[in-house]
Amino acid sequence: MTAPSQKPAISPHLPSRKALPPFEALRAFDAVARLGGIRKAAQGLERDHAVISRHIRTIESWTGAVLVERTPTGIALTAEGREYHARIAEAIDALANATLDMMKRSDNQPVQIWCMPGLAFHWLTGRLGAFEAAYPGVRTEVRPTDVSPDLVANEADIDIRFVPQYGAAFHVPQGVRKLKLARLPIIAVASPDYLKGSPALEKPADLLAHQLLHEEDASYWQDWLSAHGVKQDGELGGPLLWQAHLTMDAARHGRGIALSNHLVAAEDLKAGRLVEVGAGKPAFASKTPGDYLFLARADRWELPSIRRFRTWLHTAITKELP
Repeated sequence: MTAPSQKPAISPHLPSRKALPPFEALRAFDAVARLGGIRKAAQGLERDHAVISRHIRTIESWTGAVLVERTPTGIALTAEGREYHARIAEAIDALANATLDMMKRSDNQPVQIWCMPGLAFHWLTGRLGAFEAAYPGVRTEVRPTDVSPDLVANEADIDIRFVPQYGAAFHVPQGVRKLKLARLPIIAVASPDYLKGSPALEKPADLLAHQLLHEEDASYWQDWLSAHGVKQDGELGGPLLWQAHLTMDAARHGRGIALSNHLVAAEDLKAGRLVEVGAGKPAFASKTPGDYLFLARADRWELPSIRRFRTWLHTAITKELP
């Protein structure tokens, strides 16, 4: 017979008062250790740096150990400070996660959404009104960013990523669940005015003679060209604009050619502000698909607010694709 699983035992006695220093002092020490300095900790906690210094002295007095020392380059933890922080940091993270987990069970909390900037700017924000009208009780907070949040650590509730099916592999973290919202080809787009005065484009290799618009580096274009069998000698030229909505804006103004997809570029393509440079040309047949993924913690997947947003988003994207 299988023994029933047991929860970790919790002592019926209160911990000694001497073993629990003031939480504000612990929090200040944790911030100094994580951020690497008293002034950075003060900024992070929105406190005066003198208050942080006082909290550090309190912790040192409480523990009877020197935890922080001054060096020629600033503040550093001592060996005892590093050991102490390694043990309390896990407890502080557990406190934060337990509290956020409890808060997230309530639909009164805003749904925090991190989203690729191109989709957020060109598609999502213009349609959120429809979601809010359908679900007036669900509040949303949208953060456009190319960086994925730590969903397991409660940095956000939802992450919407565009993941090319070529280049570096994308791994879904343990404890996170995904839904494929759509698979789209990644396409090259430019304004009609730019193309009028530029070299002809019959095959992907012809793009090397053009001004290419990059996000934070040239890797996006390098991977795209490589997937089309194009080998380039040396580095790719063109300005760095960091985010997709800026490369799209530069393309509209005739500054070069950007990479996009039929969801982000739909309105510009329809209005004629941009054209797909490889449309109808066999050499540009798509070898560069990418997936929009909806990601959320597995244990929150069916939370009403997350489920409603997921269902609405999937339906809205599906309706707009051919």
